[in-house]
Amino acid sequence: MSRHRPRPAWQVADFFASEGEAAVYLAAVDACVAEPATARRLGVRPQATAESTRAAMLTEANVSRAVEPCQDTQARFRSLLEGEQRLRRRLDYLRNGTHPATVTLGSTTLLTLLFLAFASWTTALTAAVVPLLTAAAVWRHPVWRMSVLLNLREWRLRPALLLSSRRTAWAGAAWRRDLEENGVRPLVARVVEALLGEDHDSLLLADSYDGLRSPRSPQYVIDSPAARSLARKITQLESGGTIAVSGSRGVGKSTLLETCANDAGFAVVVQAPATYSPYDFLLSLYVRTCESYLVHQGYDPPAFVRLSTLRRAARRLFPALRTTFTVLAFGLAAGALVVLGLAASARSLATRYERPLRAHAAEYGHRAADVVADVWRGERIGTAVLAVIAGVVLWSLRRWSRWADLRRGARYACVAIGALLGAAAFGSLFLDGGVRSVMAGLDEDLPSLLLLTAALTGLANLMPDQQWEFRGRLLLGTVARGRIAVGMLLVSLALLLTRPVAQAIVTDPENPLRLACVLAGLLLVRAGSWTPPEPMPYLVTACRDELYRLQTMQTASSAVTAGAAQLLTTHTASLSTLPPNFPELVSDFRDLLTGIAAEQHRQEERVVIAIDELDRLGSDTEALAFLNEIKAILGVPHVHYLISVAEDVGASFVRRGLPLRGVTDSSLDDIVHVLPSTLEESKKILGRRASGLSEPYKVLTHALSGGIPRDLIRYGLRLDEITSKTRLVELTDIARQLILEELADTLAGFRTLLSKQRWTPRTSALLIAFRNLTGHLRAGCPCVSPELRRALEHVAFHDLHGHLGEEAAAEITEAARILIDEASAYVLFSLTLLDIFGEGDLARRRDEAAARGPEGDLDLLGQARQELEVSPYSARQLIGSIRTAWRLTDGAAAGLAPTVPPARSRDCPRHPRPAA
Repeated sequence: MSRHRPRPAWQVADFFASEGEAAVYLAAVDACVAEPATARRLGVRPQATAESTRAAMLTEANVSRAVEPCQDTQARFRSLLEGEQRLRRRLDYLRNGTHPATVTLGSTTLLTLLFLAFASWTTALTAAVVPLLTAAAVWRHPVWRMSVLLNLREWRLRPALLLSSRRTAWAGAAWRRDLEENGVRPLVARVVEALLGEDHDSLLLADSYDGLRSPRSPQYVIDSPAARSLARKITQLESGGTIAVSGSRGVGKSTLLETCANDAGFAVVVQAPATYSPYDFLLSLYVRTCESYLVHQGYDPPAFVRLSTLRRAARRLFPALRTTFTVLAFGLAAGALVVLGLAASARSLATRYERPLRAHAAEYGHRAADVVADVWRGERIGTAVLAVIAGVVLWSLRRWSRWADLRRGARYACVAIGALLGAAAFGSLFLDGGVRSVMAGLDEDLPSLLLLTAALTGLANLMPDQQWEFRGRLLLGTVARGRIAVGMLLVSLALLLTRPVAQAIVTDPENPLRLACVLAGLLLVRAGSWTPPEPMPYLVTACRDELYRLQTMQTASSAVTAGAAQLLTTHTASLSTLPPNFPELVSDFRDLLTGIAAEQHRQEERVVIAIDELDRLGSDTEALAFLNEIKAILGVPHVHYLISVAEDVGASFVRRGLPLRGVTDSSLDDIVHVLPSTLEESKKILGRRASGLSEPYKVLTHALSGGIPRDLIRYGLRLDEITSKTRLVELTDIARQLILEELADTLAGFRTLLSKQRWTPRTSALLIAFRNLTGHLRAGCPCVSPELRRALEHVAFHDLHGHLGEEAAAEITEAARILIDEASAYVLFSLTLLDIFGEGDLARRRDEAAARGPEGDLDLLGQARQELEVSPYSARQLIGSIRTAWRLTDGAAAGLAPTVPPARSRDCPRHPRPAA
């Protein structure tokens, strides 16, 4: 009977060749399980835990799936790991302790090498005999020879083992990264989903709600049909125009305007005032445009702040004092040191060249004076004619177009001369006889060469700004490498200055003169590279002037005093600027904006003026009146005006010419209608803003919001709030909680509106029904009790004549009747959402409803919410068709209770109220 070796505990089939491989795999599994996106899903249901996930990942099938995509990195890690284990076994075999003979031989050799580095060659030959004699003595003794050889082999294997361990660790890390990215992480996600069950989408386990908490952040904005339509219309109106962005509140008009403004070269976004004055609005737009343009060009807008005389003087004086103190503190000390160092060289040059230079200068001066005197006396007619011609030519050169090229050439010449001076100062070292004689022996001075090489290496590592890497791994960062390079450079220079060659070069008598040439060259290079500051652009100056004119009252006065000492008279004249009137303000604004647009057009950029919140003006009549007042500033060439308007103003533009033309036809060039999002678009919005949010919750928030992005974001945040408050994660509980809370808030608003109507004792039963229903909803429990359901059905399928009687129903006013119908339709909509999302097995019921017809599509829930804003009667018909497709019971067919039962007085045993 054959015996089989027992399989190690870490082995799974034949996927791991050693315990090290199994440890790397387990580390990758633990890292993926500990990730926040996975950890949130563990422990939600009893069968889905970290232990069960690890156990599932250690099964043979899952290990095979995880390892298969990473076989190349695993093979490399296995090969290096086996090589490291072989080296460890050899090192364990050779490990025998360090023998005294090895210590003696090593110490002798090391001391001899150190002595050779600083000794002459004759002494070095004599000292080299010492380690040779020591090695011969060790070789003649068998025990010493064997011990030294074993120690040398062990020392040779230790660096190899260290390098092999490092390479194995890198390969293991690479295999682990490959496992986590391509093998384990996707498999862990599938394993966790399988442990959670088939309905894992019904769990609220979003990764992040950051996008919902930052609704105006551009990074979460997605592309939409309205955005693409607006971009096309802007492109078509190449020379500028006015485009209205129409849509209901919260549909995303402001976000669309801000996105277009961010894409433009220059943009101004302003808010329309709730109570408008055309003059004030235009003044505010004018000021905002000037300030935005100054910021766009890199200038600070002037701050018109009232300060005391002392503070204004301090603001002007302190920067000048700070600059002066810095120059004096460093400039005087630096200048004194430079003068002290160059004084001897300057005196030597003056002694050598002062007398010849003075003689030549005096000679040429006398010659020039004689020529001028002869011309003045009329003795040199030709020279006089040349002087006249030179003066005429000089006057004509005042407008010469090549002065800029001449100045540029002069700057280049200064840079070239400065570079030549520096190069000449350095090259003169090699032409100096004394320095050349000293440098001739440098090739025999090995320590000086080594120190010079080290100094140059340190200097070279200071220049490039990069890191030291090996196979993608960081060995030495930029900061650490810079510190090492500085230390190497300083230590090498300090040691190099102790060598005779370096001392001879540094103490050369001509070095001060060379330094003076280098400094002069640097000054010339600096002067050649200096460019005068550019003058402030015309449009920037114009914007600053307009800001002063529009935001300040400027006054100028002058006084004249005349008369004898005994009798004086004073005359004073004062001038002050007046604010521009409306036509002048319009003309000046158009002129300034035309200049800005022309400049941006030359740069192939676009100018956008976005006017938002025009729907805040109230009625469409006020919005159209405001548009009529400001249309004088529209139509500027190459300027695109984007105006956010309400739906009724957009409808007025659509009806242009039927039968009369209105203000929208003469003011607007085109219009973009921003429609509520479809279900797919809502999914994209929530997918960008709330990563990890499952599809049922996207459908629920879309249905409650009706596709309005602002409400969609609000309901997404409500999901996070409910989870944080109640710790609920199941779809049925969260959907009930959210729907009932939203219904409670809505009915509270309807009760406020109903309280303003006229009621009689016989019609007060309706108010009692609403009060009892509100009492049921105030319990804050996600359970839908039989009493609550009967109360919802009573209001949703209300029958005034059946509940109140013919005479009492006739006493209800028309306004109250409309409010009751609207409230009833909304309750019916909420009841439908409760029946769809508040029950389990949503996926199966959704497929069955979709198979019965198009009315079972979940997108119709959002359309029903939109229809509630149009008419409760058409919305009720649409909701009825949805309920039929989903096989939901009709309250009228099931029989309704005559009244709404009162709310329960005790808490729900499953969901008790939190303690106050």
